[in-house]
Amino acid sequence: MKSTKISDYMITQVVSVEPDTDLFKAIGMMLDHKVSSMPVLDPKGHVVGMLSQWQCLTHILGGSYSDEIGGQVKDLMDPDVHIISPSDDVVDVTAFMTEHGCHKSLPVVESGALVGTISCPDLLKVLFEFDIHKAA
Repeated sequence: MKSTKISDYMITQVVSVEPDTDLFKAIGMMLDHKVSSMPVLDPKGHVVGMLSQWQCLTHILGGSYSDEIGGQVKDLMDPDVHIISPSDDVVDVTAFMTEHGCHKSLPVVESGALVGTISCPDLLKVLFEFDIHKAA
């Protein structure tokens, strides 16, 4: 593995939403961009939450029983967000995600600004490639 820094593997073209975004618009964005979760940003661009397809799915299913489907991102985003740095180690971040059962992407923040995300598939790819090169 040439580098173990998150900055070398993170996704920099980040799809994000604001808390007041309509839930179905946010779902459409996740589907269009093929992401399973995305950061929720306040008007100043600070990460204030994460929204996942799983949260949307459970919310819609639950709402279908009471005919209360919809809402805004802020109604179901997870405000407890673990933020990582571009200089964080890939193995340390992977260990954190597995220890905490974290299935969402993690926002990568530098100097208070969102600069990327890293997800389980991204990390799995890095570790898979490391193992291939190690065996060669």
